[in-house]
Amino acid sequence: MAGHAAENFEPLNIAVLTVSDTRTENTDTSGQYLVDALQAAGHRLVHRCLVPDDIYRMRATVSQWISDTEVQVILVTGGTGFTERDSTPEALVPLFDKTVEGFGELFRHISFTDIGSSTVQSRAVAGLANHTLICCMPGSTGACRTAWEGILLEQLDARHRPCNFVPHIRPAQMPCASRG
Repeated sequence: MAGHAAENFEPLNIAVLTVSDTRTENTDTSGQYLVDALQAAGHRLVHRCLVPDDIYRMRATVSQWISDTEVQVILVTGGTGFTERDSTPEALVPLFDKTVEGFGELFRHISFTDIGSSTVQSRAVAGLANHTLICCMPGSTGACRTAWEGILLEQLDARHRPCNFVPHIRPAQMPCASRG
């Protein structure tokens, strides 16, 4: 794989977590956008969950997914702002083995054209934990679209040159036979 890029597309197993105190499965447009986008790109949704903005509930869910050998990528939407309840970075950064500094930087750079200086209030962050990529983005559907179209679509594609995240995440595993 010259330059960390492959010749063929490799579908990834992706989990989506929505962090919200107010949304339900029926009103979760951001999580639904991510599900639709990842599936349209050829990836597989392996888990989807909505949890309140609670550090320990988020950490428990993501920790379970990090230890699940089927999960390769975790996309988290919500809880990255500055309100008192926004605690996604506090919950998940301690789980990272490595932080992907450029994710938040690039997200804010791209979103500047849409929301101007308000982008400084985004605490979008990403990291690797147990060879699982975790990307945390704001809770608006527009922010999820910005992250997906501007960063994730290419970085989750093994063919993207000169490099992408696929070589850094664990190989896909088949679901356990005991799962329903």
